[in-house]
Amino acid sequence: MNIGIDKLSFYVPNLYLDMTDLANARDTDPMKFHIGIGQDQMAVNPVSQDIITFGANAAEAILSQADKEQIDMVIVGTESGYDSSKASAVILHHLLEIQPFARSFEIKEACYGATAGIKMAADYVRSHPDRKVLVVASDLSRYGLHSDGEPTQGAGAVALLISKDPRVLVLENDSVFFTNDIYDFWRPVYEEFPLVDGPLSNETYLQSFATVWAKHKQQTGLTLEDYEALCFHIPYTKIGKKALLSIADETDEKTLERLMAQYEESITYSRRVGNLYTGSLYLGLISLLENSPSLKAGAKIGLFSYGSGAVSEFFSGYLVEGYQNQLHTVKHQELLDQRERLSIENYEKVFSESLPKDGQSVSFDDPVLYSIKKAENHIRYYRKEK
Repeated sequence: MNIGIDKLSFYVPNLYLDMTDLANARDTDPMKFHIGIGQDQMAVNPVSQDIITFGANAAEAILSQADKEQIDMVIVGTESGYDSSKASAVILHHLLEIQPFARSFEIKEACYGATAGIKMAADYVRSHPDRKVLVVASDLSRYGLHSDGEPTQGAGAVALLISKDPRVLVLENDSVFFTNDIYDFWRPVYEEFPLVDGPLSNETYLQSFATVWAKHKQQTGLTLEDYEALCFHIPYTKIGKKALLSIADETDEKTLERLMAQYEESITYSRRVGNLYTGSLYLGLISLLENSPSLKAGAKIGLFSYGSGAVSEFFSGYLVEGYQNQLHTVKHQELLDQRERLSIENYEKVFSESLPKDGQSVSFDDPVLYSIKKAENHIRYYRKEK
């Protein structure tokens, strides 16, 4: 039985910051951002949007009424949940009007959570082949104004529908996963922003990739020549390139050129969005599918998922005939092109805004499809624009 990604889409908020503007405001050479870390723009969210509205907007684009009747689980991978008890998936289940006899829950392990959700979803569909699972990766990547991590912030969500006989990507049952207890990136419950050991984080990412790649190659016999493209978790776009180049000596020049060209297609969207945490790998996959002119049905794609702390996984899939018909290329490019560019002053103002923490009431009138209508008595109320 073939199981995998039947539909997928992403959503980012309607505001962004240009990295040249940020560099100039921080007395930094813009090339440090554009070339050094590989970022051109950064998605910024207004206070009227959060991980739930991101996820709802991403999922609404791919779900039919028939899908909503067949979905048995709603899984959200996130490290940006705002409630320590109630899962954002429960609210998403309600907003999307998915049939009531469904499980809804969150998975947390830094940026790895959505991959765990996809694997759990595939196992469920394997046992219940007539049912489907919605997996949403939704996050706010925030490090604080003037922080070292500021240029690697971002916001948004990716929604993926997992089913049998998928129309986009069949997932192979070849995962290799690896856990290493380490403090490269973490956020205690009393901290607003994460604590990061940047050099250790980069080192751990690259070592984790090397470890699962070598084990996967040993177990499957697959080499770089067998893949049309590799997609990576992308906290910033330069790090995936470093990972790919770290194994460049395993193949010939022609194969490396092909893989590097496909990698550039996979980071097209991330260069304009920034870090989506749990969604970054899958934003990269969408970017590859929607921007690569050379992909064809049957192409094998390798995927490296990484979550600080640290859990990593390497797995693969192959494209299905007609996968292009399930893409939303025009809509996604319009979404990116029609955003409002913020000045530094407005960016810092928007970044510093927050919902009341004392239970007071505040209302919003955001024109996007799903947004926060009001917050009152410590409850967020959502609206769908008709």
